[in-house]
Amino acid sequence: MSILVEDLRAGAGFRPGLRVKKMKGYDNIWEMTWAPDGRATFSYGDSVTTGEAPVIWRRIGTHDIFTAP
Repeated sequence: MSILVEDLRAGAGFRPGLRVKKMKGYDNIWEMTWAPDGRATFSYGDSVTTGEAPVIWRRIGTHDIFTAP
């Protein structure tokens, strides 16, 4: 997940290999794919440190996590 943190700190979006996108049907949940069956869902928390975007990990696992993100 260090790659995700690097991309957040750079502030230029996520590298294509992470396949990060907003989940359809949810206001503040994002999904990420980093391997053939490696998936995660997350949301952003309230900033505690200026310039930092805290990530709240919701579920990490296989494609099955998308049924209840």
